[in-house]
Amino acid sequence: MAEQSYYATGKRKTAIARVWLKPGSGKIQLNKKLTVEDYFGGGFSRQVVEKPLIITETLNKYDVVATVRGGGKSAQAEALRHGISRALLVVDAEHRGTMKKAGLLTRDPRMKERKKYGRKGARAKFQFSKR
Repeated sequence: MAEQSYYATGKRKTAIARVWLKPGSGKIQLNKKLTVEDYFGGGFSRQVVEKPLIITETLNKYDVVATVRGGGKSAQAEALRHGISRALLVVDAEHRGTMKKAGLLTRDPRMKERKKYGRKGARAKFQFSKR
């Protein structure tokens, strides 16, 4: 019989994390083979990624398998956190209150603004010369 798994997508800026939660011992596997320490370098990023699991007291109950792409390492870590939070809601909707209070369910929409035509950048203009 197939093992139960829960899927969710997390996003931040241009980083996207596809997350699957499976009952297990608490392993976090990224991009098919890497651990959090190997991919992000441990430290603060590990705390960011594990925060939803710690808040809901499910750290050693689920294995996390995720594919992460786009953006930088920091945005990827926060996209992964967002994905884990949303997957935990699929598992048990009663976690919603605690995770919402901690701000884990809000997708951070801040992105780089695109460059406009006839301009130097998104908002910067070329220097005006009267003569």
